[in-house]
Amino acid sequence: MPVEIDIAHVARLARLGLSEQELDHYRRQLGVILEHAARVQELEGEPSVDVTHPLGMVNAFREDLPGDSLDRDELLAQAPETRDGYFVAPPALEG
Repeated sequence: MPVEIDIAHVARLARLGLSEQELDHYRRQLGVILEHAARVQELEGEPSVDVTHPLGMVNAFREDLPGDSLDRDELLAQAPETRDGYFVAPPALEG
């Protein structure tokens, strides 16, 4: 059961400028993916907890206890650049 989706509309929403060749290529790829997902949904049964993860998962939490803080002046002394008691870092976004 093929699923129809307007790839050109999705590309416009994502602000992607795709050629007709690219649209056709992605339309075919998405069709294969959606058909596979539809086949998976047709499977009967419930997922087994035993096969949801290949390794045993155990949380290794420690007790949350208050402790001594690091010395602020000592930490700031190790930084390449500080200003008014804070670390100076380059901007994450330019412009």
